[in-house]
Amino acid sequence: MRPARRRARGRARPAPAGERAPASGPSGALPPLDDRDFERFQAWIHAASGIHLAPVKKALLVARVGRRLRALGIDSFARYFELISGPAAGDERAHFLDCITTHETRFFRGPRQLEFLEHHLLPGWLAAADAGLRARRLRVWSAGCASGEEPYSVAMLLLQGLPAEAGFGLEILGTDLSPRVLEQARVGVYPLARAEEIPRPLREAWMLRGKGSQQGLMRASPRLRARVRFQTHNLHDPDDLLDGRFDLILCRNVLIYFDAVARAGVIERLVKQLAPGGTLLLGHAESLRDTTQRMRLVAPTIYALADAEAPAAGLS
Repeated sequence: MRPARRRARGRARPAPAGERAPASGPSGALPPLDDRDFERFQAWIHAASGIHLAPVKKALLVARVGRRLRALGIDSFARYFELISGPAAGDERAHFLDCITTHETRFFRGPRQLEFLEHHLLPGWLAAADAGLRARRLRVWSAGCASGEEPYSVAMLLLQGLPAEAGFGLEILGTDLSPRVLEQARVGVYPLARAEEIPRPLREAWMLRGKGSQQGLMRASPRLRARVRFQTHNLHDPDDLLDGRFDLILCRNVLIYFDAVARAGVIERLVKQLAPGGTLLLGHAESLRDTTQRMRLVAPTIYALADAEAPAAGLS
């Protein structure tokens, strides 16, 4: 692969309602999902992931889970529920959670937040390090990263803005509930059409364009992939802890899929993972209002620890 010349555009979250249930096997129809079984799925999904599956999503569950019934040769939703909730589930629990979620993201999503990172946070980190007020090390966590476009975007910006002579160590972690999309992220191969969302200088520096059998694809360069680490992580599980704390956490368009209780628990854990002076970025429809006193609003969807100094964003 060679540098991509065209301009490039994945979090595990419930998919939109309204999907039609596909036909099942030779009989052409899926078995019915009664309300009692749907409620059992709802409760299990919430307990396992914190995701609240509203009643209007029943058709979605039938459509998505019906594929697993066919693949496994199971003839009812009740039997499938017994499988995922029983001791013989194996990897099927992960398959189930994966099939009821949609992994939607793109490169350089949320440009205002990335501008804040580039023009406010990064200069602040450099100045603090030069003044001996912080270590020359940055840790970033992209929570709910899906197929990796978000952490790769952040990595490109930081690698561009950190001069070699600054001597900064950089660690970027991407996590998701789905092992399948994380494997996509590790490979780092995307349709070339997504190059349109990557600024040209960054695209040419960090992305490779496919040739031959890889025509129409692009791949994150080995140098870029080496800077980003991926692992499975369940934001809802209080025992699923990450090592250390982070200067920047991105958890964008993930909290909206939790109910109020689950969301409060996730926020508490995210805040605990922030380093002193750390910053948290949320999605455009998300807020920390009435959930924690430890964070202060710097700009829309941008929060800093309340006891730490942070530059004013000047954003509206």
